[in-house]
Amino acid sequence: MLPVMFKNSWFPTMFEEFLNNDIMPRANTTAPAVNVKEDEKAYTMEVAAPGIKKEFCRVNINDDGNLNIAIENKMEHKEEEKKHHYLRREFSYTNYEQSYTLPEDVDKENISAKVEHGILTVTLPRLTKEEAKPARAIQIQ
Repeated sequence: MLPVMFKNSWFPTMFEEFLNNDIMPRANTTAPAVNVKEDEKAYTMEVAAPGIKKEFCRVNINDDGNLNIAIENKMEHKEEEKKHHYLRREFSYTNYEQSYTLPEDVDKENISAKVEHGILTVTLPRLTKEEAKPARAIQIQ
């Protein structure tokens, strides 16, 4: 038999009262989902960024040679209509920044990025491997 836990909504527990107040705000951070695909020509990263415009995204190579992706919340808070009152509001956009170590075969000079349909797509082309040169004998003189 499993124990039954009762929760009386009339009397919040001491922990709920302590943790759910304005003094200790809840950390509401989540990283966007990232997909990484590869084929013989390139690696492709897809970063979920619903509702974000390309002006809010930054993609660059940092001083260490790593790929840096940043999505910044620059949305202005509009004056809400007074006739609506939210009981719960979960839509939010937070700033995100992440650095990724690139594989050695990425052509860092030709990386491209675009935002389309709520997805930031970063294409990382691969360097072409030099064709193997046939072995040859060197004549000694």
